[in-house]
Amino acid sequence: MASAEPFRHLVRTPRPWARALGLVTVVLFGAWLGLLVVGNVRTPVGPMDTTMTLRPSLTGGTKINIAPLGALELDSHTAPIRLDVDVDRLDPVRAQALVQHPERISGLQDEIAHDIEHGTLDLAVRSCAAVVVGGTTLGLLVYRRPRRALAAGGLALALLAASGVGAYATWNPKSVLEPKYSGLLSSAPQLVGNARSIVSDFDVYQEELARLVTNVTKLYDAASTLPAYQPDPGTIRVLHVSDIHLNPASWPIIASLVKQYRIDVVIDSGDTMDHGTAAENQFLDPIKDLGVPYVWVRGNHDSATTQKYLRHFRNVRVLDEGRAVTVGGLRIAGTGDPQFTPDRSVVPGGDASERLAGIRLASAISDQKAAGTPVDIAVAHEPVAARETDGTVPLVLAGHVHHRENEILKLGTRLKVEGSTGGGGLRAVQNKHPEKVLASVLYLDRTTRRLQAWDEITLGGLGLTTAEVSRHLANEPRPGPTPSPIRFG
Repeated sequence: MASAEPFRHLVRTPRPWARALGLVTVVLFGAWLGLLVVGNVRTPVGPMDTTMTLRPSLTGGTKINIAPLGALELDSHTAPIRLDVDVDRLDPVRAQALVQHPERISGLQDEIAHDIEHGTLDLAVRSCAAVVVGGTTLGLLVYRRPRRALAAGGLALALLAASGVGAYATWNPKSVLEPKYSGLLSSAPQLVGNARSIVSDFDVYQEELARLVTNVTKLYDAASTLPAYQPDPGTIRVLHVSDIHLNPASWPIIASLVKQYRIDVVIDSGDTMDHGTAAENQFLDPIKDLGVPYVWVRGNHDSATTQKYLRHFRNVRVLDEGRAVTVGGLRIAGTGDPQFTPDRSVVPGGDASERLAGIRLASAISDQKAAGTPVDIAVAHEPVAARETDGTVPLVLAGHVHHRENEILKLGTRLKVEGSTGGGGLRAVQNKHPEKVLASVLYLDRTTRRLQAWDEITLGGLGLTTAEVSRHLANEPRPGPTPSPIRFG
């Protein structure tokens, strides 16, 4: 019988990198399966029964699912694991006791903190066991060698531990100050609270979490138990809209936001029309019924005919060439877009004409300051023009680009660019995917007239029914842009 020795070189053995890649795949998939099957715990949190679960994630964070009301997302940490908290049910006994004895709410934060601490500890232990069992079991099925299987289980445990250390190192307890609401929760300003309360009263994570749980408890118990939404008397509320582009669905949305948020003044940064013809003018008539002042500047799709028509509306303030008005407790100055380019038949003047318009606006704002009537907010349609006001005004609003931008300019002025409140207008039906409907509620202090916070409202575009509200605090950041997805309409 011939020896097999001469043929041994023909048998290929796996390369080291291939073995390592295979082991990593087994570890990741096994750990995921373990967490999916047994990596969760049921624990009471205040008056609610919840299920806490760890899930693999590229961005981390915490997601609180409150079926059927929606979800709450927090940027609580950055690590390859996400904490999911599912509210399973409201315990009627505990909830009723809380509603009938409001004095117990003062100690609710301590109870919640204890519940979360206990649940998190149980979840950590169960998750460790889950990834070890998952990694070891899958390793045994794949390699059929106990040593390899145990190695896979050990690596899965090490991976979870490293993720836990990363989550601990990046833990941000104040992330609850800027939550993202989705589903029905996005339509309940009662759960968002007011800017002054968030800035002054809810610096501590436990207290804010207690407030959220309390409000959700009341919402579960009965809608009538929710306290009425009382606007902060020290806060001016401004609704910023832009680029409606002749979409009639925008007016009911704007009217609803004006009512829900008790808006003091609406600011429209232009492109309300599509071609600016006289035949389109009746589209603007719903502005008369909003019941609040409406400040408007001309966009590059709005004509002189549009501007003339709006001047006859009793609640509309048309701003152009640096004109300033005092409305809703604010001094606002603005200028219309120097270009009218509704279609390709008009040759645009480019950025040079926009910069010149912005320089004229900045000069008018400086004259206002010298006259003792400083401007609080400047408005222009094009961000290029808006940037020229840097250093002359605390806040400048713009639109045009159909996506949001938020940037502190070099001399300290905050530039806020709003997306399309019309979802790109009727032209959006030509796009592969519908544009989202975007608007923002700005909260300004009535005494200093400085921006405190803002809510970004995002609604699904044509044919979509999604809704999201995202709260942002106006901490004075260093100059520079806030990253935003770029999408031109």
